[in-house]
Amino acid sequence: MLFNSLEFAIFLPIVFFLYWFATNKNLRNQNLLIVAASLLFYGWWDWRFLLLMVVT
Repeated sequence: MLFNSLEFAIFLPIVFFLYWFATNKNLRNQNLLIVAASLLFYGWWDWRFLLLMVVT
């Protein structure tokens, strides 16, 4: 997923909305959401990048 792609333009507002409204300002849930969104973002391009992020 590239920063200038349509997928990212859809991905970012969804993650932003979930971060601010769906986690009820719970820091642990917000951190879990950011980690999951980051893994999804990196894995979207190539699953091997996701494996690299998880292993390191």
